[in-house]
Amino acid sequence: MKKIGLYFGTFNPIHIGHIIVAHHFLNFSDLEELWLVITPESPFKKKKNLLENHHRLEMVYRATENYPKIKPCDIEFKMPVPNYTINTLTALKEKYPSKDFSLIMGEDNLRSFHKWKNYEAILEYYSILVYPRIQTNKTLNEPLISIKQHPNIKLITAPKVEISSTFIRNCISEGKSTTPLLDKKVWEYIDQMNFYRK
Repeated sequence: MKKIGLYFGTFNPIHIGHIIVAHHFLNFSDLEELWLVITPESPFKKKKNLLENHHRLEMVYRATENYPKIKPCDIEFKMPVPNYTINTLTALKEKYPSKDFSLIMGEDNLRSFHKWKNYEAILEYYSILVYPRIQTNKTLNEPLISIKQHPNIKLITAPKVEISSTFIRNCISEGKSTTPLLDKKVWEYIDQMNFYRK
């Protein structure tokens, strides 16, 4: 079975940090492909400033054109919102029964993973590959300690990339350059469509 990593996000916009993390997982795990699953709406995030689905999909296509093992995935566009990961995983498994899917998440998401819908089922049936975040002063709570010890949780040593889409949107809104942070084709699309400006 082909091993596929699933990297979920709104990608609003996709930036070099997303590509660095995706590329790292392909190089330093047993994944054969990595799919960027573009989320229309997160149960934990408001929809303010979120570009329409087809615009974010276009930016992900542009950002991944030179990376044949990194692919956009728009399956959640056809699903009810808000989107819950367990529902998406079930839909993907039904559509691609020959694929072996793993979930990719940051350590910050792992902290709240016990609040996810049907998180026990995700833990039982899927591997979860976790990349580190810069540590905060928050203490580890008991659910996180317990989850980290689960055999399906794998902590991956990876570069700590602290670039956020929010920061990029704010920079564009304030007229500051984001040239090093975005793929050239992504920036050209944002500029052409006049996105994120006041």
